[in-house]
Amino acid sequence: MNQAQVLTLPAKAIICEVAPRDGFQAEPEWIPTEQKVRIVRELAKTGIQMMEITSFVHPKAIPQLKDAEEVVRQVQDLEGIKLRALVPNIRGTQRAIDAGIKKLKLMLSATDSHSLSNANCLVEEAQEGFKPIIELAEKHRVKVGGSISVAFGCPFEGKVPLERIVTIVERYKQMGIDEISLADTTGMANPKQVFDLLGHLKEAFSHMTFSMHLHNTRGMALANAVAALQQGVIHFDSSIAGLGGCPYAPGATGNIATEDLVHAFSEMGIETGIQLEPLIRVAGYVKETLGHDGGSCMLQAGPSSQLHARPKNQQKLAD
Repeated sequence: MNQAQVLTLPAKAIICEVAPRDGFQAEPEWIPTEQKVRIVRELAKTGIQMMEITSFVHPKAIPQLKDAEEVVRQVQDLEGIKLRALVPNIRGTQRAIDAGIKKLKLMLSATDSHSLSNANCLVEEAQEGFKPIIELAEKHRVKVGGSISVAFGCPFEGKVPLERIVTIVERYKQMGIDEISLADTTGMANPKQVFDLLGHLKEAFSHMTFSMHLHNTRGMALANAVAALQQGVIHFDSSIAGLGGCPYAPGATGNIATEDLVHAFSEMGIETGIQLEPLIRVAGYVKETLGHDGGSCMLQAGPSSQLHARPKNQQKLAD
């Protein structure tokens, strides 16, 4: 008789809320600064410990985030929560530092086609451009993390070869970056692919911390998160109410909903430090405020613990 296999998963996971950046940037209608700030404050009350608060991009590129400095200024009093921001260039880096941001995230594509669409340059050129950003951040003692968009599949080029990802990670390593976010920007990944890629990267770059940024375009985000957990990855991005989407990637939809990820992890006995019920209430408020959600199972069905009254003809079963 074969001994039953036991699924071993981490005891805890760290979730970074990215709706204030990734979620809001995809909204076509202007979200007033005071509404953004209120959503951030409500999210902070749920136990979320990390948040990607905005992106310091040029206002013409993403008008929705033109109030980046003001949003950051109005939430500086929040305690127990780490704020990071996405920066595309040296100018955005200086703006973020001046605003008081202590952690920056670089934006880089895995493929040249997506890079040309997103940053108007090839991948290697874009990555080389990070050197002055990193130097400026180090001067101000600001932490910098890397990222790789469309890491599991590009809407223009398809599957991304392992060798390309390894090359990009190696360049990051040479620049002194030890944290890298792997983004499934258009939801093209599958669990086996995630498991295999992370297994290779963790073996080849054992000193690095890898995190997952999963979009749920094809309903695979949660399965991919579990595959990452199986490789010992504990850092995940998610977006309240499933908001999000890349303006430069055709077909991109929202991130995995924070409330769905917290619920799933909780059901598997993985601690996140985030309170689910308040989180679901915030998701409902966000949906009411913006007029839609990006796909939230918790808003649709509620948590598994939420039971319903039995049909009248089954009441005898309770007696």
